Amino acid sequence: MHGEIASGGMAVVHFGRLLGPVGFSRTVAIKRLHAHLAKDPGFRAMFLDEARLAARIRHPNVVPTLDVLEEDDALYLVMDYVHGESLDRLLRNAGRQGEVVPPAIAAGIARDVLNGLHAAHEATSERGRPLGIVHRDVSPQNILVGIDGQARVLDFGVAKAQARMQLTAEGQLKGKIAYMAPEQVDQTALDRRADVWSLSVVLWEALTGKRLFVGDHPAQLMKVVLSQPIPSPREIAPHVPEALGTLVMRGLERDREARFESAEAMALAIAATGLSAPHHEIGAFATRVSGDSLTKRARVLADIEAGATSSGPFALPRPVAPDAELAAADARTLVATSLTNAETQRLERPAARGGRARPLAFVAVAAVAGGLGAAATVLIRTEPPAPAALSVAPAITPLASAPEPPAPPPVSAEPPALPPDAGPAKAPRTRAWKPPAPAKPAAAGRSDCVPPYIEKDGVRVPKLHCL
Repeated sequence: MHGEIASGGMAVVHFGRLLGPVGFSRTVAIKRLHAHLAKDPGFRAMFLDEARLAARIRHPNVVPTLDVLEEDDALYLVMDYVHGESLDRLLRNAGRQGEVVPPAIAAGIARDVLNGLHAAHEATSERGRPLGIVHRDVSPQNILVGIDGQARVLDFGVAKAQARMQLTAEGQLKGKIAYMAPEQVDQTALDRRADVWSLSVVLWEALTGKRLFVGDHPAQLMKVVLSQPIPSPREIAPHVPEALGTLVMRGLERDREARFESAEAMALAIAATGLSAPHHEIGAFATRVSGDSLTKRARVLADIEAGATSSGPFALPRPVAPDAELAAADARTLVATSLTNAETQRLERPAARGGRARPLAFVAVAAVAGGLGAAATVLIRTEPPAPAALSVAPAITPLASAPEPPAPPPVSAEPPALPPDAGPAKAPRTRAWKPPAPAKPAAAGRSDCVPPYIEKDGVRVPKLHCL
């Protein structure tokens, strides 16, 4: 676990490196719950249970949950690292810069989030049973916009566990009340349409640059959510297209029967307007509005990855040839380095017409470069006759103590350079049958070489001792 990325009311998020036993390594985000929450037995049990459920959600618009760890009194949620910013920070930065979020950008982000929510709502167990997952905490803080332009939903496991803990001993509601659906504030049974409401609040605020529900204290805010008239986003921001305004207002129907029946239905409605931006435009917006925060984070990430080391005793094989020097493979042995156990297999390549098969040696070598698995394909010359299979020692010593292998012969797109006193390069010996030359007087002791072939079933087979 490395430096801090962000901190919130429930947890601190750190950079992390996931290291495998054969040199595999990957950058992740590790969320560590605050101690007072991690020590609560009820919260621990619910968090672990819901995080396991969240691991069942597989969709490009959901940040994957890779693992949940419990160590002593600490709980860790391991997630994919996405280089981007939360929608909350992007909206705040845009406001400070006096920039209005283009409606197409807001619509594109909402479309992605709705698709991710639908995947969660449709998630099933290993046996195909619907899990009935409802996020319950859709808000700008839990939406991550990557520089790739994809918007992703965060914290499914945490969100549902948190929802169960929203009642304190005094019976007071806790959480982001401003984004809760009315039925959630009323503490009635929830379904997927509660997430549709929450996302509609997020979209309303992204389009207008204003907060929809504001209150001086939780009780007042609850009352506002339940009863305050909701203006169309076009009343606040006339530049918002009417089609988008209509969609938002349908998602904000307090009667959930009047809302979109699913997140997918609302996503399809947004797509049908043709008003949502493509991912490359969303990514450009996120990069521009984030300022230098992403640049600084990228430098930190590069330092972490450059200093990462393998968790296993694997040495980095010396490069044999750069990519530009990969030449034709005639009379050469192909050596591939990949992340597998070190072993040697001897393969036979089909013979060229008129020739014989040449052996191909495949060597699999575990490689680690700067903490990242490396795979490369290189070619080296083969001397005639056909080479014997290469071998690799069963145990590969660490990089620091590995002896430096001898430099291989150079390989280039041009024919290999020859030593000054060398004659023309000799190809491996291969002999193909050719029509017999005009008959010559038979040599003594070789009278059976006339003719120098045997004709069998209409096919002439050369007599090898006559060649």
